[in-house]
Amino acid sequence: MEGRAAALGAGTVLNALATGTGAAFGIDIETRATVELDPAADGVEGEIAEDADADTDLIERCAALATERWGDGEGGRVRTDSDVPLAAGLKSSSAAANATVLATCDALGLGVGDDPDAPAVDVTRLEACRLGVRAAREAGVTVTGAFDDATASMLGGVTVTDNDADELRVRETVDWDVLVWTPPERAYSADADVARCEAVAPMADLVADLALDGRYGEAMTVNGLAFSAALGFDAGPAVEAMPHAAAVSLSGTGPSVVAVADPEDPETDLDAVADAWTDRPGTLRRTTTRADGATVE
Repeated sequence: MEGRAAALGAGTVLNALATGTGAAFGIDIETRATVELDPAADGVEGEIAEDADADTDLIERCAALATERWGDGEGGRVRTDSDVPLAAGLKSSSAAANATVLATCDALGLGVGDDPDAPAVDVTRLEACRLGVRAAREAGVTVTGAFDDATASMLGGVTVTDNDADELRVRETVDWDVLVWTPPERAYSADADVARCEAVAPMADLVADLALDGRYGEAMTVNGLAFSAALGFDAGPAVEAMPHAAAVSLSGTGPSVVAVADPEDPETDLDAVADAWTDRPGTLRRTTTRADGATVE
């Protein structure tokens, strides 16, 4: 009983910490999960390829909840490997959760899709996504449940969500080139200063209105300025990117900053953003948005 799946990393349009409304977009970096189930095994043992000492509670909980719901409580092993850096604001936890739940479904022989009425679909991707969000809450790796991040990782495109109700409000395809700067430090979502984020709720409400109106670039940039201030990050990289990018934002609770450009717009130039960021310590990554989301392999 073995299954494999992959899920996307994502960037932030609206951080949900202030109001419970969030928005994110899937990007072409992946976390892959392999699940081996054994009815005789006692519990689930997890492994994260990039860091032997990393906390595996989330992926173990995802596999356990999936077998409890759709299987017979089988135990076994889950292993993830990832291009999404841990604790960098690029939704590594959501990607790991989604990949693990889908790989567990694959190991159970269940069909996964988006149409619940299709004969080959036993589990919808949204059902799998909500299970991963539940596991993230139980594992304590998220404050809001991160349903915005999880849906962007699972479904691709831009998603706008009510994280308090785990409700998907909008999903729309976007076609952006993406540049990510990730400094050396790390920031864990569960450690974010929620009170300071709630203090910028009026700006978050404005960002939500912009996002629900389809003005994702403006929403993203306003979000980045507001939450950089709330979370204590330098807004300098965003200011440097603004003349050249369609949008730029602190991603999640940081520390990564993500700039996007419309490939059809000659006034946007991520090469110029990369030049502005090149002397900053850390890593620059060029990628694109993706609309397909998580897949069973």
